[in-house]
Amino acid sequence: MKFYTIGYGGRKPKDFLDILKQKGIKAVVDIRLRPDRASMGTYIKAKTADKGIQRLLADGGIEYFSLVELGNIFLEQEEWRGRYRQLLEKTGDLLTERLLKIPNPFCIMCAEKSSAECHRRELSDYLGKKGHEVEHIE
Repeated sequence: MKFYTIGYGGRKPKDFLDILKQKGIKAVVDIRLRPDRASMGTYIKAKTADKGIQRLLADGGIEYFSLVELGNIFLEQEEWRGRYRQLLEKTGDLLTERLLKIPNPFCIMCAEKSSAECHRRELSDYLGKKGHEVEHIE
C-alpha cells in the first residue's frame, strides 16, 4: 500500500486542495490530537460537515477521516519524537488498525508543513517497516 503525508501549515486552502487533487488523493486522514483547535480556521474540524476542513475537502471530492488515536500525545515533551516512536513500537498495530482500512490513495494530514518536524514522519516510518510505501508532500 502506498500513502501520502501532508501538512497544511502555511498553505492556502486552494493550494492545499490542488496538491491533493494532483496526487489523486481520495481521502485525507487527519491525525491531529485536537483537530477542533486548528490555528487556521479553514483547517479546523467543525461540528458540522458544511464547515472547516470537512467542507474544503468535500468541495474537492475528497473524503475526510479524523483518527485522533494517532495524534501526538507527547507534543509538549522535549523528547516527544522518541516517546511517540516507542508508543508505535508497543501499540502500533492497534493504533493503525482503522488507518489501514481507509480507501486508497489516502493522505495523512497534520499541521506542520515539514514532515521532518511532525509526528507523521514517525508514523510513516513505522508503516514503512511494515512494508507500506510513503511519499511526503512538502
